[in-house]
Amino acid sequence: MTDRALQDLVLRALADASFRASSAWRQRALADPAKVERFARFLARHFYYERIVHFFKYSGALARVTGRRPEGTLRGAEFEALLPVVVLGSRQTARAVADLVVREVKGGAPVASIPYRDDLLRYEAAMMVAEAGPRVWRENGKGEEGRGTGVPETAEGTVLLDLAYDLPAVLPQLLQPWTEVPQAPPRPVRLLVARSPRGRVAVARTDSAVARVVELADGRRTLEELARAAGLPRNELEATLAGLTDLGAVRFGTGS
Repeated sequence: MTDRALQDLVLRALADASFRASSAWRQRALADPAKVERFARFLARHFYYERIVHFFKYSGALARVTGRRPEGTLRGAEFEALLPVVVLGSRQTARAVADLVVREVKGGAPVASIPYRDDLLRYEAAMMVAEAGPRVWRENGKGEEGRGTGVPETAEGTVLLDLAYDLPAVLPQLLQPWTEVPQAPPRPVRLLVARSPRGRVAVARTDSAVARVVELADGRRTLEELARAAGLPRNELEATLAGLTDLGAVRFGTGS
């Protein structure tokens, strides 16, 4: 085994709790299991602390009202119980941790001054989950991978959020100094959350036509079939798909 392969093996063990527990890792006896486990758990806490603070920063800004800081999740028994199955960076673990954060914040006393709290937590959790998962978008010298060719399909992790409050109108205010809780306008808004080609989370307002394309792009329908199903002219569909591809919400496969 090369030094690079050995390094990759150790990194996998530190990141993947299930691999650390496997015979494939244990039989190699490369390091003291207890020390590896302690270090792996330290990494997990640091990794998810950074993501919770970043993606739940708006709930963090409201902590002086709610009495619940999102990162407090890491001190709870439920997070400890999750550590034996954590895979750093995976979408499954991100979803599990985000769910714990939502429960942590909701566990505080109800706050009438934040009627949009549940919408906010759904928004923040969706962003954290969208950011997770393997990086599949790479530049290959021919532009973004698969752009404009093949069969369109909604990228994994893409989410449509139907909210009762217009969160984009209030989010910047939450990060500014305030004495009274900033209020989100009580009007329905639909947001698209996706991971951009370079691995960054993107959020955009969307309408029913765009949402229908996202819902119908299943990797099996051709452009003609998708246009008919969505009720859009071909040129309008192509323009919509170009925008969705830039956001990372849609990619082009070879079809089945």
